[in-house]
Amino acid sequence: QVQLVESGGGLVQAGGSLTLSCAASENIYNFNAIAWYRQTPGKQRELVAKINVGGRIDSVEDRFTVSRDNAANAVYLHMNRLKPEDTAVYYCNTNILRRNYWGQGTQVTVSS
Repeated sequence: QVQLVESGGGLVQAGGSLTLSCAASENIYNFNAIAWYRQTPGKQRELVAKINVGGRIDSVEDRFTVSRDNAANAVYLHMNRLKPEDTAVYYCNTNILRRNYWGQGTQVTVSS
């Protein structure tokens, strides 16, 4: 059973930066990709960024990027120039053998 644990959320002013962490319970090389999603009340989760096993990064926001620490089995979401509309619960996700694994989420609140 893969476990993902997010951390690093909090309250930040607009224009600020925040880095979220996702700690995995096993070697992240076992995962084809690790993705970050976010969700606001009443809306579906949306993909924010992901990194695949080869290191390729895809991000829907040029203000956001992803990095990883293989030794720590961790993936990070670096968010810059934050906006109030970035306020959401951010989730870490991976898919193994067509099964999705999610962390518990971490709240990010951006004040104007």
